[in-house]
Amino acid sequence: MPTLHAPWLITGASGMLGRELAALLTRRGIPVAALGRRSLDVTDAAATRAAIARHRPAVVVNCAAWTAVDAAETRPAEALRVNGDGPAHLAAACRGHGVRLLQLSTDYVFAGHAGRPYREDDPTGPQTVYGSTKLAGEQAVLGELPETGYVVRTAWLYGAGSPNFVSTMIRLAAGGDPVPVVDDQRGQPTWTADLAERLAALGGGALAGTAPAGIYHAVSSGETTWYALARETFRLSGADPGRVRPTTTRSLDRPAARPAFSVLGQERWREAGLGPMREWRAALAEAFPALRRAVDRSAA
Repeated sequence: MPTLHAPWLITGASGMLGRELAALLTRRGIPVAALGRRSLDVTDAAATRAAIARHRPAVVVNCAAWTAVDAAETRPAEALRVNGDGPAHLAAACRGHGVRLLQLSTDYVFAGHAGRPYREDDPTGPQTVYGSTKLAGEQAVLGELPETGYVVRTAWLYGAGSPNFVSTMIRLAAGGDPVPVVDDQRGQPTWTADLAERLAALGGGALAGTAPAGIYHAVSSGETTWYALARETFRLSGADPGRVRPTTTRSLDRPAARPAFSVLGQERWREAGLGPMREWRAALAEAFPALRRAVDRSAA
């Protein structure tokens, strides 16, 4: 039986979440192969098979993704290769070696019109190319690996070292102009460090046989709007939250539709012996110093 310190492999490891997870596993003394796109392009089936055969991981976490939501609308084939074909290649390679696969997914697989948190087993209904391609990746993993495949849906990610909404608000808080932010989208801001902790716990549970395969929602508890998140970020920055002005999604006129309501329920964690992730304000307060340092470094 695999031990909890069996080797892991992370794809997309040069991204915000991949770096966070690789650093966490390294601190815990867990062997990890952290492969960015230059080391492994998951759209290449042969290269994917070779990487799994070479590294022999017990757990693979697929953080590789096409995340340019608007660009996907005009480049659907490219987005599908990364978000749909990539997970399919990984799932096929993992099946051949008995590897557990954790596939990162998104709130965009839902229609975004619910009046209550989406359950893990709720019907999907993506409204964008991005959401459709991520759903294709989910289906590929669960279809190929019914006993060892895990889909982890998350949303509204922020972390140090990469562009994200919270870091943008920290930068804008240092100015003096009003900042318009949409107030008609509801979701759950989620810190990459918290998500990395949860992925590590889920992978450990997968190895130990205590976490059933299937779909999990990994987001901070509670819910808010982008507008309220911006105001809280300004407050933590020592800036006037009144400079944040509410606006509407319609006013942004973006190519891809944004979910008006993408709050995700977290009931499935009980089956893995875990509770929901912590409340988003508590996570943001703890994350803030590192986020601010990263913004300051990028501006220097």
